[in-house]
Amino acid sequence: MTIERVPQVHYPKAEIGRRGMALGLDFLAAWLISSILGGNQLGIQFVQILVFLFCWVIFRVVIVYNNQGQSLGRWAFDLKILEVKDGQISGRIPTLRSLLQREAIIGVGALLVSIALSNIRANPTAILLLLPLAIDCGAALSNTQMRQALHDRYGGTFIVSSRRGYSLDIKVKRLVDKLVRSVRR
Repeated sequence: MTIERVPQVHYPKAEIGRRGMALGLDFLAAWLISSILGGNQLGIQFVQILVFLFCWVIFRVVIVYNNQGQSLGRWAFDLKILEVKDGQISGRIPTLRSLLQREAIIGVGALLVSIALSNIRANPTAILLLLPLAIDCGAALSNTQMRQALHDRYGGTFIVSSRRGYSLDIKVKRLVDKLVRSVRR
């Protein structure tokens, strides 16, 4: 009787910076739409909150589920979300339920950031609303093996680098290098 080794598929871990930029792009899209459709008044606007949550679910759940694990931000920075089963990356796109669980956690943090940005002029202590998102995403820094944030652990997901995307970070680096070279001449 011989034991047969099953080759494990290696998925490259996504860098924290690229994950942050992808999250920021998704947040910016949802926040801009909710800011335009919300009111101009200071304070908490319930219409703006509902529009933000609706956009967040569309951008981060529906599009991801139907677009091979990529949201707008993840597509722009060549990232993909995959499912984790028993501590191993399965290579499949997470279920709709897993995505909803995951995005409920990070969505609340993003909503608090949105409220903070809308109210920072009237109440500078609104900056404290950034803490839940910072704690959630900061957990990825302490997890050096899998780099999973709290919402990833709860949803059973993992962010990997993908070959499919726009490579926005690489294109911006090239543009900056080109500008620096032209300024030096």
